[in-house]
Amino acid sequence: MGTDRFDGWIAGVGTAAGLRVVVGHWPSSPFGAFTDVMVERPDGRRILLVPDAPTRDFVTATYTFDEVRLGPVTHRQDGADHHVTTAELDLTLRVGRRAALGWLLRAVPAPLATAPAWITAIDAVARRVLPGVRTVGTAGGGRREYYGARDLHRVTSARVRWDGVDQGPLTAVSPPVRFGFGSTPRTPSLVRITTLIRHDGAAARLASET
Repeated sequence: MGTDRFDGWIAGVGTAAGLRVVVGHWPSSPFGAFTDVMVERPDGRRILLVPDAPTRDFVTATYTFDEVRLGPVTHRQDGADHHVTTAELDLTLRVGRRAALGWLLRAVPAPLATAPAWITAIDAVARRVLPGVRTVGTAGGGRREYYGARDLHRVTSARVRWDGVDQGPLTAVSPPVRFGFGSTPRTPSLVRITTLIRHDGAAARLASET
């Protein structure tokens, strides 16, 4: 019973080679600070890169993958650049200025932006504004997941190497990734976000209503 809260950001990018990468960086979570990476290859194979067994067990109970790889996932920020590395992945994202939608998200007071009722109410708007994106859905095991977006910046460039092979220039996240109930924005972006996963009866009631 209760709610698990994750505060951090999610970045999603596509590449010319067809690899799509979603990074979650969580300075605050029930597991402490950690970074995880979800990769969908051009052939549709979905791979989770995660640093330890507890986070692996939680993430795989929430999202769907064809393969899970356990090992160090490091994140380092250098100004506008974010560097993420694993045994397979060497990723550098350059984050640009705040998008217009980011200014709108920042205008919503944090207590409202992270309230499940508000997040549920704006789901229909999110689907229209950002095709493929949803703000609420199932987290498996009778749980309900809520994405409370707080800010949004465009990713202006990315250097992606997978298994030592350069994946080419930055492209849209297309087709949408298929790890959970929704994708990241099609335009490569970094979204400041609070994710809530509810286990209680209120989540079940909301699930039956949406």
